[in-house]
Amino acid sequence: MRILHILDHSLPLHSGYTFRTLSILKEQRALGWETFHLTGSKQENCTAPEEVVDGWHFYRTAEAKGVGGRLPFLNQIAVIDTLTHRLREVVNVVKPDILHAHSPVLNAIPALCIGRKLGIPVVYEVRAFWEDAAVDHGTSREWGIRYRLTRGLESHALKRVDAITTICEGLRGDILARGIRPEKVTVIPNAVNVESFSISNTRDGQLAEDLGVAGKLVLGFIGSFYAYEGLGILLQALPEMLRSNPDIRVLLIGGGPQERELKDMANQLGLEGKVVFTGRVPHEQVSRYYDLIDVLVYPRLPMRLTNLVTPLKPLEAMAQGRLVVASDVGGHLELIQDGKTGVLFKAGDTHALASKVLNLVSRRDLWPGLRDAGRIFVEIQRNWPASVARYEVIYKRLLEEKNKNE
Repeated sequence: MRILHILDHSLPLHSGYTFRTLSILKEQRALGWETFHLTGSKQENCTAPEEVVDGWHFYRTAEAKGVGGRLPFLNQIAVIDTLTHRLREVVNVVKPDILHAHSPVLNAIPALCIGRKLGIPVVYEVRAFWEDAAVDHGTSREWGIRYRLTRGLESHALKRVDAITTICEGLRGDILARGIRPEKVTVIPNAVNVESFSISNTRDGQLAEDLGVAGKLVLGFIGSFYAYEGLGILLQALPEMLRSNPDIRVLLIGGGPQERELKDMANQLGLEGKVVFTGRVPHEQVSRYYDLIDVLVYPRLPMRLTNLVTPLKPLEAMAQGRLVVASDVGGHLELIQDGKTGVLFKAGDTHALASKVLNLVSRRDLWPGLRDAGRIFVEIQRNWPASVARYEVIYKRLLEEKNKNE
């Protein structure tokens, strides 16, 4: 079976999107399938038509040229047009059995165009509705004209592709509410490579010294600093926590659009020396930082994006045997059982966050059970071989239907 994956971006860029893609590709190849990979024109710093990164071969799409590539809305049409042209070229080379387009819809439309012309089944994988992400990034207004146009385009694609996969029940519910048949939609959840994470609970003493957290109780976050992550809530809750436990420190690992704002907030709250910003760290070093953190905190704000989409980072934390405290948005509710695999607090409520963290800190007798339950949940329900195996039924059904119609 030959699968052509159509992607927004890939290595060498690092993101949750990239890591999910790599995990899918590795497991599909372990099943004996041939995978091919094409990125759209939004792949950064890429001018070559083909590229090999860390042993993975990618076909690339040239950036859209001319006025249309620079003007709002028209630039999205240009992205679709350039990808459609490039996809036609790549399809002629690799002769795929399945076109598997991943979010956003700018990838699904070219796949539909080429798939319909050549009789190739199209799978559309919805990882998020990007109109909702655009609201958080400030490039779109919820239910504004651009938002509605993008949402309409998503619905158009969902109704016409041959099969839909998505990463969680929240997104599946939204898809079904658009009139899509339930049997057309399969949840293939985010997962982790369990063997890549070990429960060592052994701190790197030198790293702790270097970061100024040696001998402290460390709360932490590892990921991208977007507004919807709610990291400001964590900082605002910290003074209340420090009044009860002066040894608490916050370790923020990563970077992103909110980094400057968060640093300014920490200064305004008088948290110098209490909050440590490490910047981004190499992916292979992340486990060393996990082992410094006693409690991972995920204070996502309540909005459509966070209520519909499950994040990947809490799963990594549970696989690493870390304690998890998270806001009670819908995406977290699919991953965390309050008091069993982690602790939930009312989203957006700084006092609720402080109270839940302080209670957890004071009940160290609960820590081993929470850690073990989180790790078991990941091992049994959220491992990549189990998740990726779900594609087989979809692909085989589409190929059987195609053969019947030929």
